This record gives sequence, structure tokens and C-alpha cells, in this order.
Amino acid sequence: MSEIQNISRRNFIRNMGLVSGGLILGCNYNLFSKEIVLENSAAFIPNLFIQLNPDGSLIIIAARSEMGNGVRTSLTSIVADEMEADWNKVSVQQAVGDAKYGDQNTDGSRSVAGFYDTMRKMGATARMMLITAAAKKWQVPESECIAQNHFIIHSSGKKLGYGELVEIVKTLPTPTNIVYKDPKDFKYIGKNLKSIDIKDFVNGSAVFGIDKRLPNMKVVAIARCPVTFGTVKSFDKTAAMKIKGVEDVIEIPKIEKPFGPLGGVAVIASNTWAAFKGKQALEIQWNYGKNEGYDSETYMAELTERVHKPGKVEKEIGDVDKAFGEAAKVVESTFKLPHLAHAPMEVPNAVAWVQGNSCEVWAPTQSPQSAQDEVVSYLGTTKDKVTINVTFLGGGFGRKSKPDYIVEAAMISKAIKAPVQVVWTREDDIKHGYYHTVSSQYMKASLDAQGNVTGWLHRSAFPSIMSTFKPGTDYPAGWEASSAADVPFEIKNFKVESGQAPAMVRIGWMRSVINILHGFSINVFADELAHAAKQDPLEFRLKLIGNDRIEDTKDPIKYNTARLKNVLKLAAKNANYGKPLPKGHAHGLAVHYSFNSYVASVVEVSMTDDKVKVHNVHTVIDCGTAVNKNTITSQLEGAAVFGMSIAYYGKITAKDGAIEQNSYSDYRMIRMNEVPKVHVQIVENNEVPTGVGEPGVPVIAPAIINAIFKLTGKRYYNLPLSDYELV
Repeated sequence: MSEIQNISRRNFIRNMGLVSGGLILGCNYNLFSKEIVLENSAAFIPNLFIQLNPDGSLIIIAARSEMGNGVRTSLTSIVADEMEADWNKVSVQQAVGDAKYGDQNTDGSRSVAGFYDTMRKMGATARMMLITAAAKKWQVPESECIAQNHFIIHSSGKKLGYGELVEIVKTLPTPTNIVYKDPKDFKYIGKNLKSIDIKDFVNGSAVFGIDKRLPNMKVVAIARCPVTFGTVKSFDKTAAMKIKGVEDVIEIPKIEKPFGPLGGVAVIASNTWAAFKGKQALEIQWNYGKNEGYDSETYMAELTERVHKPGKVEKEIGDVDKAFGEAAKVVESTFKLPHLAHAPMEVPNAVAWVQGNSCEVWAPTQSPQSAQDEVVSYLGTTKDKVTINVTFLGGGFGRKSKPDYIVEAAMISKAIKAPVQVVWTREDDIKHGYYHTVSSQYMKASLDAQGNVTGWLHRSAFPSIMSTFKPGTDYPAGWEASSAADVPFEIKNFKVESGQAPAMVRIGWMRSVINILHGFSINVFADELAHAAKQDPLEFRLKLIGNDRIEDTKDPIKYNTARLKNVLKLAAKNANYGKPLPKGHAHGLAVHYSFNSYVASVVEVSMTDDKVKVHNVHTVIDCGTAVNKNTITSQLEGAAVFGMSIAYYGKITAKDGAIEQNSYSDYRMIRMNEVPKVHVQIVENNEVPTGVGEPGVPVIAPAIINAIFKLTGKRYYNLPLSDYELV
């Protein structure tokens, strides 16, 4: 259990930068997170803090990064609700990167899920202490006092504001038996709250990484080898130095670490334009290295060949070969999905100032502790000498959990002994990122005479994310295979295999990670099986999921097939699935379980002149306790757009080792005129809160493909649709 402490301000305030005179509560707490445990990882007990000041203002320390995910609002509202705080008196202070906050990596849709119980406990503890303080001041029983909207109110009607009680409550011990609010009494949790930062976003005062400025700061643009992992052979800076504003050109080395910079030639200038122009003027000879021969088309053919042969068995139930041999019908399909880039609106950037053996950084990072570790390692200093200030992020999607761009800033600041801002161009971002993995998948299933699935084989081959951490890794980790292995279908003969796939580029997390490829193939294949069985896709899918049960998986949170079926039924109902649509329109559906949440989408699609148009997306999510419905709705709306971008345009290719795409012109996103109406329903219950930011992505592309098949009778197994000139 977590332990709440009334902390001495002398030992705390100075380091945190909080005002003096308030009540500070700290919480030692063990955060459960479903994360990859890497070598040399250390165990730790994090701390979270809140402060109530004499003027009644309440400060929450936000340990997670804000990138449109609403995390600062959601986590703050949990404390405020249990504390019976006035929302207008609440503010948020962003934490620097520090292990005392626990896992600060804002990814995996874990922020609310991991912090919910502790934030409730902190708020409830503060509320109970304030009641005790008021009762002590009035000399009345605590049972005669209640907390309400930043006041403690006595049964006689007299009341005291929270700020008035600070001096007394500071002297009190923390209670051990915490009494929580009844969920029916929540006034913030489960409601629609606007972002606590909305005013700053609207008036332009919110500081994103790219906005940060320091006196005498230099701006840096870096030319990197077109081929991943290539190095500089030689360079000529003559032309670059003639550009007004360019002050110096230096080489930076490649660092052979998971988050190490790729190296290259850095142009140091007085302004961004000069840095960019100077970079373009460089003449560089490269050592391309072993990846020069990487051709993504050839590589895809190799992966596809491998998935048509037996692979490493990840899960096996029954005998699929026997089921295939006895089948009334056998269906086989192959799915091919390309690399994807994150392409957030705000490109990677970082400000760093190295002074002696100390460094301060300002950056839009999802993982400030990783950034701190990498900078400490490069400078050969200690953690107390490196401060990572987290700005707002103009999008992240997993890319900004990798701190290579932050290390670049520290390297150059140290070299030139001045504050610097490293700014990537859009071309840098597209050509030198950590890419979502490429994949080929082979699926085979058997049907009996009644159209029941009797056997299921699923083979995947894709470069593992673990190749970034352990070079040479060429098979998926267990958690990567699990989204195929833990499919909640009642099939007696079931087998999942993985094929070998060496990584040729840097592989990284992207929004929804491996669920993108497995959610696509499983949903499209299930729809294909329904057609082969001559059954309605909805009824077939419900039958495939089978009886209500709790699935036995390795995950501590077991999933319930009844909840999975429920979101599918609700999405179908909301979309009027099965009822007449305008001529030339059709519905497609998909359902998926990821990040412990259940999501289904039904899309309405039409085709005019052989071009696809999505008119409506009806998405239903069951994410347990819904902390902030406004945030959840916006996340699922964004997931629909994100998923459509993948389906329509998402494709990164390589030729002669170099990424071929450059910018939004040839790595397109969905545009405003292509965005459909997105309708979101949130299933209400009091289950533990689960993921929100990512689970809405995997269902979109397969639902669109299934709708296209219903319209045209043609099924597309590969993405993007732009390859077929359908968009």
C-alpha cells in the first residue's frame, strides 16, 4: 500500500521551487506498470506531491508529460475530487525528470491507470486532515464536520476555508485508515472537464519546446547520414560558413546506445533560418555502412517468404493441422504493412546549456528520466548535475520518448560552451526517426459445415522494438507477440508463430504499437471468414468471441469477453448497423482489446469514382472508470484521424538504405476535408481505469477495409490505400 507523509518543508521546498508556508503531502508509492524490464534497470519507490497554501491555492506536481493527452487535467482532477477542492483554486506545476516520481515515461496509455488510486488516496488524506484540523479548532467531534468545495462546514453552519486551516493541519499526523468518497458523489471524476491549460493554449502563452529561448542562445541544425547508422567520412564547410548568421560547423559523433544520436555535421548559427540554409550548403562524404543495401520492397518479400514457413511457436492449443485437414473450407490470407513515421506537428527539438559538469535542458520529452540518464552518461557527471525541464509537447506518439535529440543539444552546448537549441527539420523527422515496424503476416483458418471456426493459424514477421535496445534481436518479445496470441476467440485449435526479422532502421514505439498490425490482420481476416461462412460479420464476430468469460492471460488485469462483446454491440447499435444506408454506402466494423481497454468502431463508407470516403465513425470504449470524459472523447476522435492517416497514406520506404519520404507532401496525413463525423460513447462502470490514448487506433483501418469489401466485393490486405489509388 502507498504511504502518505506530511513532509518537512525544510527538506523539500527548496528543491521543488514551491512557495513556503503550505501543507505538503508526499506519497511513497509503488506504481504498477506493464513495461519492458531492461538490463541494469533499478527498483525504486516514487514520490508524488501536492501542496495546499494559506491562500487556499492548491498545487499538484504533474509527473507525466502533456502532449494533448489531457494528463495534467485528469490526474489533478482525481486529487481535487477526493479532496473536495474548488477546481478554480487548482494549478499544476510540471515536474522535472527525477526518479523520485517513479516511471515518468508518458507512453503505454498508463498515466491515469497507474496513478488513479494514489491520487485518490492523496486527496482523501488531505480532506480527512482538514476535517480533523477544523474539528480541533472548533473543539467539536469530527463526525459533525464535512468537506465541501474548499471549505470545512460544521453542522451548525459555520465554516472555514482550506487555507485558514493550513497552520493547524501542518502539525497533524497523517491518518492511516483512509475513507474515500462514494463514486456517486464524484463531481470531477467521470465528468467533462476542460483542460486546466486551455487558457494558455488559446492565448499562446503555453511554452512548447520549440518556443524556449535563452540569452545568447545558438540555433543548431544537423546533417545526418541518409543511411541509418552511417557515419561522416569528410565534409567541407566553406559554402556554409559564407551564409550570414552561420558561426561554426562541427562534427558530432554517433553514440552506439539505444537512444544515442546518429551523429553528423552540426551547423551552429545565430538563427534558425541561417542554420537550415547552412546545413543545405554543406558538402559531405558519407560512410554508408552495412545498411546501404536496404531496400524495403526486397525486405518485405523476404518477410513474406518467412511467414509462409513454420516459425517460432508463441502459443499453441490443440492441433491446427488436423483441423485444416478435416475442414469443410480453409481460408488463407497474407497481410503486408509498411514502416510508419510518427510525424508529430512539433518536430524534435531541445535547448541545452552545459556549464562545467552541469547541464540544464528544456525539451518536449515523454521520458525526462531517460533524457537525464543519457545526458549524465555523455557528460560523465551525476544526476544531481543534470536538470530536465519538461515543456508542453506539440504531439509525441512515442517518438519523444527517445531522447537522442536532447543528447545532441547537450553534446553541442558542451563543445561550444554556450546555450543551444537543436531544431530538426520536418525532413529530419521523417528520414531519421524511430519507425513503427514493418510487417508481413500469414493467416489460415478452417471452417466446418456450419461455418464455425475450427482452426486458426497466425504467423507474423516484423523487426522487434527490442532491436533498438539489444542490437541483433530478430524475433519479437513476448509482449509483442501477445496481441496475436491473446486473441479472445473460442477456437479449439489455435496456433501463433513468429518469423525472423532483423531490423534495418531504428524501431520505436508508435501510438498503439504492435496492435496496429495485429488489430488490422485479425479484424480483416475475421470479416473474411464471416463472408466465407456466409454469415453477417457482426453475428459471426460475436459467435467467434463466444461465451462470457475471463480470459487467462499473463497480464495482471484479466480481460472479460462480455465487455468486449458489449462495445461491439453498442457501436453497431449507435451506427444503425444492419439498417438501410444511402445507396453506395456500407458499414464496416472492427473490435480490439489493448492496453486493458475494449474498443469497437463501425465506420460508414462510400465510394465515388473509385475513391473512398468515410462519412461516420462510431466508436465505443470501455476503459473502466472514465476520469475525464472530455479527454477520452478527444483522444478517440484523434485516434480515428490517426487511424485513417495510417489506412489512407501511411508508408515509409527505403531505397539504397535511405528513407525515400521527405515531408507531409509525400508522407501525408488526413486533411480537414477528409475527416468524418466521429461519434464516441464511453461505457460507464466503476472498474479500474485503463488505457485511453492508444486503444482507439487499431480498429479504424480494418473497419474501413471491411466496409470497402462490402461495397465492392474486393478485399485489400495491404496498406496504405493510396497504393491502390483509392484515396
